[in-house]
Amino acid sequence: MEHALPVRKQMRLPNYSYSQPGCYFLTVCTQNKAQLLCKIPGFDTNDAPIRTMTQAGLIVEKCIRDIPAHYPNVTLDHFVLMPNHIHLLLTIETAGGAPGSSRPTEMVPRIVSAMKKVTNRETKTRLWQTGYMDHVIRNQHDWEQHWNYIEHNPFRWAEDKYYDPL
Repeated sequence: MEHALPVRKQMRLPNYSYSQPGCYFLTVCTQNKAQLLCKIPGFDTNDAPIRTMTQAGLIVEKCIRDIPAHYPNVTLDHFVLMPNHIHLLLTIETAGGAPGSSRPTEMVPRIVSAMKKVTNRETKTRLWQTGYMDHVIRNQHDWEQHWNYIEHNPFRWAEDKYYDPL
């Protein structure tokens, strides 16, 4: 019996030119949503999440912080590492392709691909799922909502279906 290939969700916004400057909210999940990046076992006395980074998480965090050094026309607006995923808010300030690319549309995929490649190599494991989600930020209100979502994501970890305090 022949099996049909899985139907993947469309990852790109239809009729949007990814060659223009813009801001993007990205979500990248670990392989099988395994809790590889950090642990959030609870809250401190000020009700702030207690987050303990793993070695892999420290490597990922450094790689994310280095994005603007490798892509001078990219600003890292905000990010968070969660146990099984990361969220990034990136602004591409000028049109133009990724280094070594003649296609401007490749900037976001190139950044994600490079981050995955470097962190997989440095951790000597396959950390990431194949795809990632992106959202094109449409205006200041949209940017503020996503910035706040990133900021408050650790507070909501206990509500996540993959939550495991151990």
